[in-house]
Amino acid sequence: MKKVKIGILGYGTVGAAVDKLIRKNHKEILEKEGLDLVIEKIADTNPRIKHSHLVRDAGKVIDDPEIDIIVETIGGESPAKSFVLQALRNGKHVVTSNKELIAKNMDELARTARKNGVSLLFEASVGGGIPIIAGIRDCLVANRIDEVYGIVNGTTNYILSQMEEFGKEFKDALKEAQQKGYAEADPRNDIEGYDAAFKAAILASEAFQVKVNWRDVYREGITRITQEDIGYANESGYAIKLVAIAKRHVDGKIEVRVHPALISMGLPLAYVSGAMNAIYIKADPVGEQMFYGQGAGGGPTASAVVADIISAARGQLPEAGGKTKAVIKDIADTKSRYYVRLAVPDKYGVLSKISKAFADEKVSVSNVIQRETTGTYATLIIILHEIEEKNLSAALKKIKQLHVVKSIDNVIRVGL
Repeated sequence: MKKVKIGILGYGTVGAAVDKLIRKNHKEILEKEGLDLVIEKIADTNPRIKHSHLVRDAGKVIDDPEIDIIVETIGGESPAKSFVLQALRNGKHVVTSNKELIAKNMDELARTARKNGVSLLFEASVGGGIPIIAGIRDCLVANRIDEVYGIVNGTTNYILSQMEEFGKEFKDALKEAQQKGYAEADPRNDIEGYDAAFKAAILASEAFQVKVNWRDVYREGITRITQEDIGYANESGYAIKLVAIAKRHVDGKIEVRVHPALISMGLPLAYVSGAMNAIYIKADPVGEQMFYGQGAGGGPTASAVVADIISAARGQLPEAGGKTKAVIKDIADTKSRYYVRLAVPDKYGVLSKISKAFADEKVSVSNVIQRETTGTYATLIIILHEIEEKNLSAALKKIKQLHVVKSIDNVIRVGL
């Protein structure tokens, strides 16, 4: 039997769930792994928190020579980064659920861990309880991974599911997500796509073994999605999802993007509902694998954290990310099909002028639908064949200047 002393930084939802899980399943872990996991100290400055092992100064946890593993569940970059770096320099293994910290500082943290001969583990930073990082590192280690994509943010998926299934407007679905605890009081990280971008950077780094700067991840949120978009998508056999996509191209460039997309109802991804996550990996020779489960919440996240604690206690020292900087493909050079929604006057000649603007930029139209006129304006929905983003941007710039177009109300990619 090996005694492993653990210090927890941050006793919010995840920190408390880790403490609870270790205590609840202590016997099972001891029998399976021969590890006696002990919570030695917990640091949190919240005066409302009471615990027999609580201290207010994180340094008393980080600098305690008796503690083997530090669990960071504070969230955000500061002060978490300084705490984690000091713990690594003190020769302690670090387990974190903090996607922002890892996405922004993976290289520095990984180098510090290597220098001090300790582990930096972050399974819980992507997909909650879904074992996606371990899947990439361990189960698929013999494969070449060329694509990772899916739904990695439960908050936005819940909002879009409420809009689709119950006809709610965005603001009402967001309010309900906040009431249920899925969204923060300030929901920008989720609804503007930052959370998903952090996770996309981590997934791309791990899958392709390169350094991916999260700022290079192309990002769009869901704030412009309306019931009109949801309705058209459903009628045409699509669901709208916020997706994270990472692809490795034959020229070595990496494509990493986060945005809403119309997903065909013929794909399982379209049916991922509520706050669930689903992540796909395409690899050779295994083919396509799907990882599905709860992407957030105390229990699922604690499951991943404790799995990392056990890995660290076993002495496993996996390398985080890669050693070479990724060459990121410019979003202007990526290809996709597109859905374009415009408000136009209901009169003769509108469509011909719009079609000419598309044709001038070598943009091919697949389908056009005119919605019922409201007042003097009609909604025009145009589906485009696959084109490069730069061609679409040039065409839309021309269309925006046409006197027959009141507004370009939304542009959404179709497919992955």
